[in-house]
Amino acid sequence: MIVRILGEGQFRVDDDTAAKLTALDKDLDAAVRDHEEAAFGAALRGAIALVRTNGAPLEADEFATADYILPFSDATVDEVRKLLADGTIPGDSIGLS
Repeated sequence: MIVRILGEGQFRVDDDTAAKLTALDKDLDAAVRDHEEAAFGAALRGAIALVRTNGAPLEADEFATADYILPFSDATVDEVRKLLADGTIPGDSIGLS
């Protein structure tokens, strides 16, 4: 699975990491829905750390369509809500799980 962290790059993750990321995505979705900034920040930091730690960065010249997109590492709930409302991140969840 390919994961893009907006503003940072793309990473290839294994199935185990993808499953853990999907679980964190539920926390991200709930935090955005409920406007819970602290919960959102914790879930986002966890998801990004998971990808950075367990993922392999794609080379700069390698192009792959991301299966999953995470917001900027310092994104706020309001910024993500705007991205979702503008259609910048397709789908009905933070990631494209």
